Amino acid sequence: MSIRAAKVLAERALVESIYGLKIRATEQVADMVAASFDGKTESKTSAKIKGISFDEVIYDRQKDIAKVTASVSLPSITNIDGVEMNLHNKVFRRVAFATSTPAMANPLKALRAAELDAYTQLVKRIVGFTLESQTTVENYMLKSDTVTTKVLATTYLAEVNDFGWDETGDAFVKMSLDVKAVSEMMGQAVVGEGEIITVEGAGAQDNDFQQDQ
Repeated sequence: MSIRAAKVLAERALVESIYGLKIRATEQVADMVAASFDGKTESKTSAKIKGISFDEVIYDRQKDIAKVTASVSLPSITNIDGVEMNLHNKVFRRVAFATSTPAMANPLKALRAAELDAYTQLVKRIVGFTLESQTTVENYMLKSDTVTTKVLATTYLAEVNDFGWDETGDAFVKMSLDVKAVSEMMGQAVVGEGEIITVEGAGAQDNDFQQDQ
């Protein structure tokens, strides 16, 4: 069950990388206090894809954690925005983990959270975001201050370069987007700040902000 679940998650990762996904995210900070931070990210994707193969399957029986590496090579695809992309049979490869034991799932959940955080950061860098700020001062003193950022966009062809966990169990995912390569595959200009954009997403096992509150 763990291996089969990991295969499904690896398939999803490839669809998100190639076809793309929709990202909706908000972040809010009130009164300059980090513990007030409230962040929420949602993603959605749906596509028909074929030709995925599983290059490596590793199962740790002691921890009941399966690791699957999946890959696919396609000549072309119509992405989530309906744009035909010439992929030149480039090989895309992604790794996914799964477990049948709920007690072992927290590190894997943190990794997925870090992945979505990385996707969100890419969207903010490339597409942009909306920032709303409201401050009230009474009698020369700050009464309230709220900053909110909002993201609603699609992203595709992002690549995961590295991932892992730190000593506290929090996860990180390093992701990059080759703007020049995306532009060539789409056959049109893509707005970017450089040829390769890199970000690092973070994901936690525990809600540190809630604990601070």
